[in-house]
Amino acid sequence: MSKLCPPFAPFLGFAGVTSAVSRCASVGAAYGTSKAGIGITGLGTFKPELLMRSLIPVVMSGIIAVYGLVVSVLISAGLSPDTEYPLYAGFIHLAAGMSCGFTGMAAGYAIGIVGDACVRAYAYESRIFVTMVLILIFAEVLGLYGLIVALILNTRVSGLEGICSL
Repeated sequence: MSKLCPPFAPFLGFAGVTSAVSRCASVGAAYGTSKAGIGITGLGTFKPELLMRSLIPVVMSGIIAVYGLVVSVLISAGLSPDTEYPLYAGFIHLAAGMSCGFTGMAAGYAIGIVGDACVRAYAYESRIFVTMVLILIFAEVLGLYGLIVALILNTRVSGLEGICSL
């Protein structure tokens, strides 16, 4: 066993998968969905005709979870029991999962807080809709930045074949 490929290296890769999909991105998406959903239920009692347009924060929160799922699938594709796994790849996969996961959690929280406040304001003033969508897009972009960083990091792992035989 080479020092470049210790037996615990795949643990770091799987920690990146966990960080991307379950621990961080899904927590942010769940918080965003629940917080915005509370605002939507409050809106539904006053103006039920505005419910469909008010579902935008919930949909945007769900997209955050999809970002984490995409990154976790890409990371897990690089993990195989048949091949040796370098420590470098483990740290890169961990960093990719954490970048997507933590930005997904931040974006989910932002979408939830903004979505709740804006949906409640939308019940009283319909002109706030465009502003709500713009603010939600800016919050969503936080998660997209994490996805882009994770994709860039994941491309750095290619070309490491045969490094464990050194």
